[in-house]
Amino acid sequence: MQALFVHGLGRTPFSGLPLMARLRRAGIRAQGFGYLAACEDVETICARLTRRLIGMAQSSETTSGYAVVGHSLGGVLLRDALAALPDGVLRPRHVFLLGSPQKASRLAQALRERWIFRIWSGDCGRLLGSSRRMAGIAALSERTTAIVGTGSLPVLRRWFGDEANDGVVSESEVSAAWISDWVRLPQTHTWLPSSREVSQVILDRLRRTAA
Repeated sequence: MQALFVHGLGRTPFSGLPLMARLRRAGIRAQGFGYLAACEDVETICARLTRRLIGMAQSSETTSGYAVVGHSLGGVLLRDALAALPDGVLRPRHVFLLGSPQKASRLAQALRERWIFRIWSGDCGRLLGSSRRMAGIAALSERTTAIVGTGSLPVLRRWFGDEANDGVVSESEVSAAWISDWVRLPQTHTWLPSSREVSQVILDRLRRTAA
């Protein structure tokens, strides 16, 4: 089986190295997809990602298929790219969303008027802060597992109150009716891709998918 990891806003594929290394040790051909939010708009990134998925699908047709893992914004981009896959293209056997928002991020909305955030996050930041644009990204029909961090800090109550959160997104922001498989772990948002527990959840689900 192949697996593709898509990193979150402000990160790089290197953030997924611990996860990819554990998947490779389990016999999965894991690789990363990179983008630069400050320089590329969402449409350009998703067009590249769709082409990458098509290539993986074609090379997986005679093997065990492929899975995709998106951290935070990476999961949003994956959903958009998967919606653009042409009919007849092999779709992933499993989708994993690590702290990936399903609606507008209140943190992105709070920061969107700050020039540093606007330059650093580009069109991707505008997407995350837009209720209209986030609502326009299609739900997934694939088997999907959402891994939700609950390792927040008391200082973040300014943003989230008493709601469970991982320091960047709250549980309600990553929730969607079409997601049936939920895993909650005491992890912070940034370190979800590095977590051994997250890797184990992914490997367990992939073994069940292959069974």
